[in-house]
Amino acid sequence: MANKAYKNLDFLNSPDARIIRILSEFLEPQARFRKDKLTDTIVFFGSARFTDKKTATKMYSDVRKLDPKIEKNFVEKLRAAQVALEMSKYYEDAVTLAKMLTEWSLSLPTNGRRFVVCTGGGPGVMEAANKGAKLAKGKSMGLNISIPMEQFVNKYVSKELSFEFHYFFMRKFWLVYLAKALIIFPGGFGTFDELMEVLTLLQTGKLNKKMSVLIYGSSYWKKAINFQLLIDHGVIDKKDMNFFKFCDTPKDAFEELKSFLTNNYL
Repeated sequence: MANKAYKNLDFLNSPDARIIRILSEFLEPQARFRKDKLTDTIVFFGSARFTDKKTATKMYSDVRKLDPKIEKNFVEKLRAAQVALEMSKYYEDAVTLAKMLTEWSLSLPTNGRRFVVCTGGGPGVMEAANKGAKLAKGKSMGLNISIPMEQFVNKYVSKELSFEFHYFFMRKFWLVYLAKALIIFPGGFGTFDELMEVLTLLQTGKLNKKMSVLIYGSSYWKKAINFQLLIDHGVIDKKDMNFFKFCDTPKDAFEELKSFLTNNYL
């Protein structure tokens, strides 16, 4: 007896069934969100390459013990270790901020889960935010993506809120759709992509909700993106800078988010 179409794995994995796979990445997460009474999220974006301070300190210490006369590429290795130690600050700040937000969220007198920390589920800043939520004894979400390098589900993501995506655009849809606030830590191509897509949605009015966008680490971002140059050359308006705010400490970021979410969503 022939298999029914929805049990035919060869068909479901074929190009002809791509639309079914795309719909699955919309409908299956949606069903799980409803089951867990998950109302909305606070999303952390940032580099997958940052490590915690303890790991970065050991890395730097290990390199310093090497003999510069013998070790190949010693200068490059020392510089890389110095950068890793410097950027570990953002990992630790993400842990602290996520913990503060989760503790506040858990204190709210609501029926569903409000303002749950959400990340891309991988290492670096993502791991840090999920870790902070776990330290606060709260749940957190991880929307992982299947790619060859860097990405794996970190151990701090709540199992029932762990997702694995194939399509980047479906993953980004769910990262933004439930979000009431976005926190953008320093990062590379992926973080730039996520930041610019959100700012474009805000600029074009495609996000039909109030959204707080915090860009964390002004010294990094103002060097990475010359916003004034964009204004000076007329490719964005000065008023477009109102779509986001800069923050440099977990305390300031927490107070800004708490005020915004309380005034707009509680």
